[in-house]
Amino acid sequence: MVTNWHAVAFNQVPHSENEIHGDKVARDFGFKGGLVPGVTVSAYLCHPAVLQWGAAWQARGLADVKVVSPLYDGEAFAIEILHASADSYSARLVRPDGTVSATATVSLAAAAAAPPQRRGDPVADRETPRMAATPANMQQLQANGCHAVRFRWSPEHEMHTYLQNQALLPEMLRVTDGDGQANMSFVLGCSNWILARNAYMNPWVHLATRSQNYGAIALHTDLLAEMHITDLFARKGHEFVDARVDLYGLADDVCYASIDLRAIYRLRGQ
Repeated sequence: MVTNWHAVAFNQVPHSENEIHGDKVARDFGFKGGLVPGVTVSAYLCHPAVLQWGAAWQARGLADVKVVSPLYDGEAFAIEILHASADSYSARLVRPDGTVSATATVSLAAAAAAPPQRRGDPVADRETPRMAATPANMQQLQANGCHAVRFRWSPEHEMHTYLQNQALLPEMLRVTDGDGQANMSFVLGCSNWILARNAYMNPWVHLATRSQNYGAIALHTDLLAEMHITDLFARKGHEFVDARVDLYGLADDVCYASIDLRAIYRLRGQ
């Protein structure tokens, strides 16, 4: 049975291009310091699934995660299981002061779903320009399509761990003395990075993902992400984007994951 879990938060990217993860800009927007990435918060909520279901989770796990308030580097946190069955659980991430930072519904599909197929979107390279993330430009990306982006899962990647003490990761996720399969911080992170490669945003805030796993990503796998924007809207002075991202093996077009991302691409007062 899935059980509660606790750990210490780790901000892997304090010097990210998205300066909301650094102390100065985060404080300018009213936060205590740089935010732990939303995809890392999401990985914490999926950690019990990896422990409980192992390879089955990598092959057909689903997660719906919403980040509702900040988590900071070095903070102790608890994952509290609110309800659990043989193939699902709901949980929340709680900070030391009792604040809920995120909630999740996580489950194991009875059978593997049919994965999407690659569209063949043009692939961005180092010379491909990015447009500024303005409402008009985001509408243009929604209408005309986005560039695909290449990634590589490797021990050198900044998201190779979601805990500072890597020995505390499940063995299947450890890159030095384990199986080295890609963790959810990296997998979900691909949805952030392709969005940021298509539109320059600084700062911006990850809010939620709904994800479906189709298979484990082995070390040194080259990947390609495709994205299309599904919705754009404004609320309380913030500009939001919803996007669907599909992650494929570069060599064989095998789909490893589909991710529905929601983010604030332009903060109120920016």
